[in-house]
Amino acid sequence: MSPLPIELFGHRVIAKIGVGAASEVFVVQDIKTKQVWALKHVVRIDDKSDRFIDQVEQEYAIGSKLQHQNIRGIHKILRIKKSLKVTEIALLMELIDADTLDIRKPKNILAATELLSQIAFGLDHMNSRGFVHGDIKPINVMVTEGEKVKIIDLGQACTMNEVKKRIQGTPGYIAPEQGHLQPITAQTDVYNFGAMMYLVLGGQIIPTVIPPQTGTSSSTPINPNMLQLPVPLHKKTPSIPEELGNLVQECIQILPQDRVQDMGQVAKRLELIAAGLSGSRLGMAVLAG
Repeated sequence: MSPLPIELFGHRVIAKIGVGAASEVFVVQDIKTKQVWALKHVVRIDDKSDRFIDQVEQEYAIGSKLQHQNIRGIHKILRIKKSLKVTEIALLMELIDADTLDIRKPKNILAATELLSQIAFGLDHMNSRGFVHGDIKPINVMVTEGEKVKIIDLGQACTMNEVKKRIQGTPGYIAPEQGHLQPITAQTDVYNFGAMMYLVLGGQIIPTVIPPQTGTSSSTPINPNMLQLPVPLHKKTPSIPEELGNLVQECIQILPQDRVQDMGQVAKRLELIAAGLSGSRLGMAVLAG
């Protein structure tokens, strides 16, 4: 294990709290102001490191334009350059005392629905500003002891309708259009979110959409028969309300135009379902997994 750095970009390092593919996240304190932050740090090792540096740049470019209680705040980007090349980069972020959703799992249907509603409102804000998260999943959602949600990790986020040069996404959550290098839209977040709902509520990951063969054009139509949809949650688990199972199913349709058309609609429907479950025995039903 590498020793903890004493200082990074004029900030005293207090603790390491996370490790990514090419990044480390620390708790730091500004030496001058004494403000405490989370700091994501990436060092350029070779040419392969450039994409990780680019992801930090992208996270700042998008995150700095978002202001929502359910999205982690992004404060500042810091760079070290040598010969005009960024060799080290850091992102100062809101420090959150919380665990990720895969660790702090909701105990019952009502708690899950309330958490999911918060995530949906956060994604709707992001989409309303012209951006798509593109990688929503339990480890990219933090939940505090007070059951408040913060969406994190915008490294794969992009502008609405962007066509990416390479496939980005996570098996079990990736939308068909992501696998086919087609435009990323609000409906992409709807699919990712629906896949996450299926896991949170049903304890299972849905089958991954098989991406096209190498060299397939991004204009290749998506075949709606390419993947069989999973059994609706309310038909697998009687304690799941039918309206909740139907909402999940409407989010994970293969074709974007067949899904719920925006995260705002998803959020409002979840809010109504949660209100109906509040105080009911059904809402207290324990979740699978």
